[in-house]
Amino acid sequence: MTEFVIKLADDRGRVQEQTHVASTAEELRARFTQNGYLVYSVKAKSSMGGGAKKRVKLAPFLVFNQQFLTLIRAGLPILSSLDLLAKRQKDLTFRSQLEDVTGRIKTGESISAAFEAQGSFPLVYTTTLLAGERSGNLEEVLQRFLEFQRVSLTFRKKLVASLIYPVILIVMVIGLFIFLITFVVPRFAQLYDQLGTKLPALTLLLLQVGKDAQNYGLYIAPVVVLLIYLLIRWTKTEAGSTMVDKIRVGMPLVGSVWVRYQVGLFSRTLSTLLTGGLPLVPSLETAARSIDSKQIAKAVFSSVETVREGKGLSVSLERTKVFPELSIEMIEVGESTGALPQMLNSVAEFFEEDVQTSLAAIMSLIEPAIMVVMGLVVVTILIALYLPIFSLNGTGS
Repeated sequence: MTEFVIKLADDRGRVQEQTHVASTAEELRARFTQNGYLVYSVKAKSSMGGGAKKRVKLAPFLVFNQQFLTLIRAGLPILSSLDLLAKRQKDLTFRSQLEDVTGRIKTGESISAAFEAQGSFPLVYTTTLLAGERSGNLEEVLQRFLEFQRVSLTFRKKLVASLIYPVILIVMVIGLFIFLITFVVPRFAQLYDQLGTKLPALTLLLLQVGKDAQNYGLYIAPVVVLLIYLLIRWTKTEAGSTMVDKIRVGMPLVGSVWVRYQVGLFSRTLSTLLTGGLPLVPSLETAARSIDSKQIAKAVFSSVETVREGKGLSVSLERTKVFPELSIEMIEVGESTGALPQMLNSVAEFFEEDVQTSLAAIMSLIEPAIMVVMGLVVVTILIALYLPIFSLNGTGS
């Protein structure tokens, strides 16, 4: 007998974790399913103390799922399909995870529990598999997951592509400034030392900055790198990620775009889970965990309690005062017409398109602004360097 930790929800949607002893994970899952509970996962208690595992990259993960779907549609058993795909994986970490999934299924675990036990697969994926197991239509829910991830991946690629040029410009500005301060300014400093002339305050300030950069640059650079590393580590903590999200949401222009992007992602995830047959409350909790914004996730979790009380989703989300008014109105229409998953999908499409349009407009403003800053930096440095020469010419005449 093995001790397992089971995560489940009762008929009112209340989620809880309990510890029970059973021969296999599947036996324990079946026991609670027969009693009317929705079982999320069953994990052996001895396997829960491990550290965080490496997450699977999205692109190869989508390829695996497309191949997996093709094989089971062709009539190949799930175990045989997983065995075959595991052997073909070039990523050794991913291969070992698939082999572990296969081993767990052979011992009686469900496919959703086996994938969840790896700790490296998206929550929406394992929940989607669970919905497929409960509905008996694994192929259909896998197809929906693939469509959802393809749209999300395409959207992310477009966002990244739109940010590449501004990032290049910022790097160029920083690189140019470092070159001028560390290479050009010291040459002028040597020239003015030989001339022995009185220098303007702006020139003296710039020469001092150049001198300090030469003397202390090798010491400052590692400190800056260390601070950046510590800052990145801090942003991965709960407090750090919450603070970063607050800053992001509060930023002018960019903040509203970030909120709309997260609302679109939430809506598409929730639509996928509801279409797969999962109840509203577990779908809301999974969708909340699948988005990056802590503020919006917290709002969704607070709306779960209102939904449990019998209120509609649109009313519950409106009370959070986080979701845009248009999304609330569209969700309300979906509820009243009985087409909530389809309307959520429409919400996602609308906000994704809106985000792309807004981002393009913001980039059209940011790019000239960066060029202006670059020009001001260069002009200020050149004026500071050549001002004494102009003064000498004026004195000589």
